[in-house]
Amino acid sequence: MAQVDLVTHTRVPRGLGPQVGKALQRLLAELGQSDKTLTVILTDDAEIRALKQQHWGEDAPTDVLSFPTYEPGDSFIPPHLGDIVISLETAQRQAEQLGHSLPHEVKVLAAHSLWHLLGHDHRSEAEWEGFHRVQQRILEL
Repeated sequence: MAQVDLVTHTRVPRGLGPQVGKALQRLLAELGQSDKTLTVILTDDAEIRALKQQHWGEDAPTDVLSFPTYEPGDSFIPPHLGDIVISLETAQRQAEQLGHSLPHEVKVLAAHSLWHLLGHDHRSEAEWEGFHRVQQRILEL
């Protein structure tokens, strides 16, 4: 089964990490990637802002960042897909604005980022379809 390593750099509500990890494992299996691993880092706005500044040159917090361990489009996909970094502070604000729970929001962000790690982007409306599909599916797992 796929392995999801969880790293916490901020206070995480009890049970959130395992809940998200299990849902990601199931999603990876459904996507035919059960032999892969990835790392999920749960952090705060300050850390994700610093990462966004360092890697994208943008000085603002965000909800999620994806760091693939390979160049999307390569024919060889390594066993470790990469890192998903989620700001729990931003995720909490978004969950409140959208009227759902923090676990719901974190799962959606994790699925979105996983789809990026698998080499997908959302430059067009048609490309968004895959993101919407995995984001909905992770909530059902």
